[in-house]
Amino acid sequence: MRPRVLVLRALGLGDLLAGVPALRAVRRGFPGHEVVLAAPGPLAAAVAAVDAVDTLLPASAPGRAVPVRLAWRGPAPDAAVDLHGRGPSSHLLLERTGRPGRLLAFAHPGTPHIEGPVWTAEEHERERWCRLLRWYGVPADPAELRLAPPAEPSPAPGAVVVHPGADAPARRWPPERYARVVRELRRRGHRVVLTGGPGEDGLLAGVAGPAGLDDDDVFAGGLPYGRLAALCAGAGAVVSGDTGIAHVAAAYGAPSVTLFGPVPPHLWGPPGGGRHIALWHAGPPGDPHGREPDPGLLRIGPDEVLDSLLPLLEVSRP
Repeated sequence: MRPRVLVLRALGLGDLLAGVPALRAVRRGFPGHEVVLAAPGPLAAAVAAVDAVDTLLPASAPGRAVPVRLAWRGPAPDAAVDLHGRGPSSHLLLERTGRPGRLLAFAHPGTPHIEGPVWTAEEHERERWCRLLRWYGVPADPAELRLAPPAEPSPAPGAVVVHPGADAPARRWPPERYARVVRELRRRGHRVVLTGGPGEDGLLAGVAGPAGLDDDDVFAGGLPYGRLAALCAGAGAVVSGDTGIAHVAAAYGAPSVTLFGPVPPHLWGPPGGGRHIALWHAGPPGDPHGREPDPGLLRIGPDEVLDSLLPLLEVSRP
């Protein structure tokens, strides 16, 4: 049996894709090892698209909590990497696999025997986990986030993909504003399609109806990852709030406009370079899991979105 390295990142789709640079660093830093990723089972297709993971170990917990246990079998991992949190819950979870040969994690007073780097709150998510690995002597580059193009063809090549949903209402821009953006795009001759996650069909209807979209332009019910990846990879642009599909767009190089609030883009935003535009109005800190749209998010208007989006579409148009 090959030696194994266990990586914990039992979070959502956006978290997985933000962790791609760190996962690639783990792959290079532990040559000859089987890389086992503890992550939610529904992310299996997305994990398979990441060229740095051999085996998915299904693991999840409500919200952003740490799983209670891992279904680890066999000898302790040769190494374990905590890409989930700052500890000690995640540290102890990994240690319960049988005392890994090495545990790479941030330092925490609750686990003083782990001499890792200090956690920094004001740090971009991709950089945070790469810094952790560099501290342990594993080279890591936060710019290594692109994925290989999906084999599946796009179901709407060249369309503008608009995704009005998000895990929490705090990060959902009002549907009537999305509808206004969609109407203007269609008036200018652009095809627009809507996507949404499970349980967001009503939200999509609240955009599609006022915008005059047909059923063929609404991908309801939550697309399987392969089809979503293909849709984004072939898109003219992707417009969304701060949620998983924004990371899909960045992973496949699709131009994007992402509406931020309450979390600022310097913590979770896309890479620079002009193809990805992050809209953000600074203000007091908010709750990313709040039940009402964040005031900062609401300060973004439809004209601001269109002013950012239309030049991207001119560049990407054949």
